Amino acid sequence: MSRHRFKALWAGVALFAAASVVGPPASAGTVYHESYRPQFHFSPQQNWMNDPNGLIYYKGQYNLFFQYNPSGDTWGNMSWGHAVSTDLVHWKQLPIAIPQDANEMVFSGSVVFDRTDSSGLGTAANPPLVAIYTSAYKTGGKQAQSLAYSLDGGTTWTKYSGNPVLDIGSQNFRDPKVFWYQPTHSWLMTVALSDQHKVSFYSSKDLKSWTHLSDFGPAGAVGGAWECPDLFPLPVDGDPARTEWVLVVGTNPGAIAGGSGVQYFVGAFNGTTFSSDDPPYTPPSGDTLQDFDSSAGYGSWTATGTAFGTGPAAGTLPGQQQVTGFTPPGLANSFNGGDASTGELSSPAFTVTKPYLNFLIGGGDHPYVPGAGDGSPPPGTLFQDWSAGTTYADEGWSATGSFAGSGPSTEQLPNQLTPRVLDTFSPTGDGGSGTVTSPAFTVSSHYIALQVGGGDHPWGSAGSAGAAASTAVNLLIGGKVVATATGTNSGELDWTNWDVGAYAGQQAQIQVVDSATGGWGHLMVGDIVFSDTKAAPKDDQTSVNLVVNGSVVRSATGSDSENLDWASWDLHDLIGEQARIQIVDHDTGGWGHILADDFTAADAPAASTIQRAHWIDYGPDFYASATFNDTPDGSRVMVGWMNNWQYGQNIPTSPWRSADSFPRRLSLATVDGQVQLTQQPISLASLRQPGYSAPALQLDSATVQIPADAGPEYEAQVSLTPHGARQVGLDVRTGPGGQRTRIGYDATTGRLFVDRTASGDVGFDPTFPSVESAPVSLTNGALALHILVDASSVEVYTADGTRVLTTQIFPDPSSTGLDAFADGGRATVAGLRVWKLASIWP
Repeated sequence: MSRHRFKALWAGVALFAAASVVGPPASAGTVYHESYRPQFHFSPQQNWMNDPNGLIYYKGQYNLFFQYNPSGDTWGNMSWGHAVSTDLVHWKQLPIAIPQDANEMVFSGSVVFDRTDSSGLGTAANPPLVAIYTSAYKTGGKQAQSLAYSLDGGTTWTKYSGNPVLDIGSQNFRDPKVFWYQPTHSWLMTVALSDQHKVSFYSSKDLKSWTHLSDFGPAGAVGGAWECPDLFPLPVDGDPARTEWVLVVGTNPGAIAGGSGVQYFVGAFNGTTFSSDDPPYTPPSGDTLQDFDSSAGYGSWTATGTAFGTGPAAGTLPGQQQVTGFTPPGLANSFNGGDASTGELSSPAFTVTKPYLNFLIGGGDHPYVPGAGDGSPPPGTLFQDWSAGTTYADEGWSATGSFAGSGPSTEQLPNQLTPRVLDTFSPTGDGGSGTVTSPAFTVSSHYIALQVGGGDHPWGSAGSAGAAASTAVNLLIGGKVVATATGTNSGELDWTNWDVGAYAGQQAQIQVVDSATGGWGHLMVGDIVFSDTKAAPKDDQTSVNLVVNGSVVRSATGSDSENLDWASWDLHDLIGEQARIQIVDHDTGGWGHILADDFTAADAPAASTIQRAHWIDYGPDFYASATFNDTPDGSRVMVGWMNNWQYGQNIPTSPWRSADSFPRRLSLATVDGQVQLTQQPISLASLRQPGYSAPALQLDSATVQIPADAGPEYEAQVSLTPHGARQVGLDVRTGPGGQRTRIGYDATTGRLFVDRTASGDVGFDPTFPSVESAPVSLTNGALALHILVDASSVEVYTADGTRVLTTQIFPDPSSTGLDAFADGGRATVAGLRVWKLASIWP
């Protein structure tokens, strides 16, 4: 992890400690109908929300607590908000339940009804609700588990004077889910060791003293931090005599759709340990090209530089975190000499004879970039290198806000060319905001090349006027922004080029704008050069490449993890070609190394842990899920945060940011001989208005408008049959300019997909426009779907509940059309029913 990432997080803690907590929200009748506001999903009246917490049914009400920032619409000041419902559909927001204080932020956790007053925090006549939450301490960053209790049904809470009740001295120990485990007459806690990709189990008789039972993991997807675990039993196929346990855990990043996601394991829990039903993975067999198991060096492979040493590593090298996931005894490991070393390891030429090349890869996430160079500036005129003085005024630049009276920083960022850089982390951390503006100059070159790093908050983020929540460097001509750049949430500087040929002879200024105050709320700018040649990006790759005829034709990189995972290249188009494998380490910064093992030519692709993992939701916007304790019918109902940490703080909503998924009921079913989790949304019957039924549509490479007057919020059911079509489905929220969100089945890949690339406002983050998909099986040649469309979301369920895709969208209010389509042949769209849904808000 880079120094900039560390200092960004630390500054955030300092800022949050200074922030104040505001009072309860204003009357709900004054809001809830803004642009993009969900009309049947819960969202807070105002400000930022993330993880659902403390879900519990108590005395006729479902209680939904949630991570909440009372003071702003980005992450910070973490406290517990509160909302209640009698039917899981209509919600009423209540005042803040558990606020942060000068000592701690209140991170995620759960709530139990201590009916016997085992904790002694209530009385036999009035037993308490007890919240078990993570104390995120503002000094030192430690995370530990603490208690708060309520004697009035969850309205007001008192923090336990003996907090914390479980402290292992870790900064990555969080999100406890607690329930009563009847067989041992004790409380059972499931809690995440986030950086170890483990879930720990603890037991207690009184909620105060906890005994460690066991750990589970690493397993499944381990590309990101593990968070928000949950453990519960479910009957299989509705048979109470056959029960299995489900362990749910979020991973961020490293999910199936990119960024944040939730995986699950089905298995057994004996009161002490959880064991997964998943068998060990065996990749496809094939011809071994290199397994790095020789003790006599690399054999016919050639090493250059120092990073790979003189032969394979036996595992972890000095100064390195533990390396896992390789096949002993050896692997290629470029950590010889640490991250600062560089080098290459190349195979001899071989003929491609198999359709797939499978291999294990780990280490740094630094992809191969075509045309990259050594990081040198292009030829031209140096406009700025920040060497003139100690303040921006010395440089001839003007500064406002937090940067007034300040100046460039002396630091050593990766790829930094000169001793100083503009860094808006100085002097007040990520919480600082303001502008730094150059003197006017005449555009006289074809390009302006800038070294940029820091936060990924593009100009105009959050859909507000001006530069709301941005970390951007802009080119101003006539006071208007004509070119802009932002960072990549990285502490490394890299070249960005603006093509300014069209502005030759005009007066211009460069302005650095920092109005983002959350994580990565700063921007760095290094050298600025006026040139007629583009600057080449710095070659910082840590990658495995396939080279044919001198060109890289396939490439893979690590995921900032010391755990190796399977990767596979499809080489159908290269059979018969001569090729070489290159393992390349050109990076000298954090995670500047690459790991590789077991190169195998095979007839079938190997599957990565992400592909093999079981996912609650295949869409991009379902994370930090939790299930309700004590539901009246004993069912298991889940709610997730309907957002993604890749772009969650930039979504274009105001005055709130983030909503919850619609509640879904969970079951276990035997599907194709395997026990799988199935999900169905709870009933929306109370919101349904008169519906529309369409006759079966026979389509042949055509799109047909559905004359349903559903408006922007509706529920739909449909059956898709691709007789010969490549794709068939529905386009929802269609409108001017080709806006649409496409929901379809791709017969060539056997996958259900949601395409939001043309769904409306997709420009607030480069990772937002996406197509996500899930493998599905047709039933009698057809796929039945259940679809929920809200003002800014789409949730797609297969009728059997085995697959769900949850996706945010931000279409124009006028985009309310509905089309059926078939591409590449004949298809049938049948059984279409559409119900307009009433709002849950006044």
